[in-house]
Amino acid sequence: MKALVTFVRFVDRLNDLIGRGVSWLTLAMVLVTFAVVVLRYGFSLGWVGLQESYVWLYALVFMLGAGYTLLHNGHVRVDIFYRPASIRFQAIVDLCGSIFLLLPMMATVAWVSFPYIASSWHQLEGSREAGGLEGLFLLKSVLLVFCLLLGLQGLSMAGRAVLVLTGHEEFTPPPEEPEHLA
Repeated sequence: MKALVTFVRFVDRLNDLIGRGVSWLTLAMVLVTFAVVVLRYGFSLGWVGLQESYVWLYALVFMLGAGYTLLHNGHVRVDIFYRPASIRFQAIVDLCGSIFLLLPMMATVAWVSFPYIASSWHQLEGSREAGGLEGLFLLKSVLLVFCLLLGLQGLSMAGRAVLVLTGHEEFTPPPEEPEHLA
């Protein structure tokens, strides 16, 4: 169990660190979008590369931040039964959901996207637009990083569930505060 505790803590720290770092890209995305709008409508200037850059930033935030979001229970969840259930039931749902849904999906996405990414690397693919950003193959490669980070967080979630089910109270989530209507 000690190895499992170490693994869960390592993955959680890794995704937390990456998520906090990637969150700064949202500021860059807002600033670039603002610059594109001001340049286009204020000065009638525009560059395809600048416009593509905020789409790339969005892709990076979404794909690299997915593990962080899962770590902090930020993904959309239909929790009609989950939220009011016992901690033990929640751990079983997390364990089964990780093993039978999340991990197979990440493996499938990685498997299906690998030839697409390899082809892009073979061509050193860039933007199809004149004046667009080069290095599209690098952006496409983030698909595999997405699968890796989200898959690792899924394994961490499963490990955390096993630890909760075996009585490691330090991995039991704190009780939720009731939401107050304003």
